[in-house]
Amino acid sequence: MAGDDDRELVARAVDGDKACLEEVIAALRDPLYRLALRMTWRPADAEDATQEILIRVITRLASWRGEASLLTWAYRIGVNYLLNLRRQSAREAATVSFEQFRDGLADGLAASDYDGPDAALLAHEVRLTCTQAMLRCLERQERVAYVLGSVFELPSAEAAWILEVTPAAYRKRLERARQRLQAFMTSTCGLVNSAAFCRCAGRVEKAVELGRIDPRRPALATHPVSRPGREVAEAALQMHRLHDAAAVLRAHPDYAAPRDKTDAIVGLLRSGRFPLLSG
Repeated sequence: MAGDDDRELVARAVDGDKACLEEVIAALRDPLYRLALRMTWRPADAEDATQEILIRVITRLASWRGEASLLTWAYRIGVNYLLNLRRQSAREAATVSFEQFRDGLADGLAASDYDGPDAALLAHEVRLTCTQAMLRCLERQERVAYVLGSVFELPSAEAAWILEVTPAAYRKRLERARQRLQAFMTSTCGLVNSAAFCRCAGRVEKAVELGRIDPRRPALATHPVSRPGREVAEAALQMHRLHDAAAVLRAHPDYAAPRDKTDAIVGLLRSGRFPLLSG
């Protein structure tokens, strides 16, 4: 259920207090961006999706009745948008099988770890990019269940409410996704199983060659974050759990939504030319 602070903030925003409305946007934009990034894979696509989701949230803000927290309610709007997204490129929209993904990782794996310029940074970029891409091997309904339950660690009742399914149906979907991803990473990923064949540092050269990572501008390893110290602390806390696929995916930093597009929404609000609030 919603807290009194959120209720008051939203009531004032709906009544026309633009400062409160901007506070709502500031509270929601980073979590919604992280949701969008996990579902769309590429930061540019996640930026566009986040802007669209925020507009939908704000235009429906007057309809929020506190049946769930403000963020949980916004997640439901975001999930509905992302599951129905049809404007992705064919490459991004397609689900890649785990077998195809495994074959791609094996192709071009170097015999030794990359030790060229920025070796640690680029291996880190490979890890973040690869573990992010693994989610594409899950069908969309499984992917969002996995993100909500295993990455964001939401309670099953809350995640089921977001997905508009029964808790039992959600748990079944989540368990299926967990089993598939865990089996894949155990057989493939050296982070989860030291006996598995794939190593992040061994994939750097091939990833650069294929354009999967840009050595001049790493997309995820240098991505702005909302809590700069969280990744290091989380990695240390979960080091003993790296045999768990979910622990590896949770070790991503708390990415921050690029401010230019969300600031554009604030600009529209201030202009008075955009009727954002509706009953």
